[in-house]
Amino acid sequence: MNLWPAVDGEGEALDVLVQKRRNKRAALKLLRKLLQNQGITPTKIVTDKLRSYGAALRDLEIEHVHDTTNRLNNRAESSHVPIRRRERKMQRFKSHKSAQIFLSIYGPIYNLFNTQRHLITRKTLRQLRSISMVEWALMTNAA
Repeated sequence: MNLWPAVDGEGEALDVLVQKRRNKRAALKLLRKLLQNQGITPTKIVTDKLRSYGAALRDLEIEHVHDTTNRLNNRAESSHVPIRRRERKMQRFKSHKSAQIFLSIYGPIYNLFNTQRHLITRKTLRQLRSISMVEWALMTNAA
């Protein structure tokens, strides 16, 4: 299985797609899903040098925003490290479908509790964590 993470400029996971192949069809599926969810046309799309991204963006007629410059996609590549760590603890996912279900839920929860600790003071971190816990309590009580 291939993990296709989509990350915004601040490092928050927008979406994760699990596919068997890394071809044009899979890239089109991911990009269409992202563009529908965001509602606006992005000013820049950074990917690795996989040709299927370019082909998919040509089909969507937004290839002018595509950028494959070295090391710009490090944020996307390192965004799935916690997912891989979690996968190892779970002794692999049992199926493609179970992986997709888990990852679609895990992304927003990870964004809620993930803070850039090296950029803020300890006091601010405590405040952000308490806000996150209040939001989490509201979300879990509503469900």
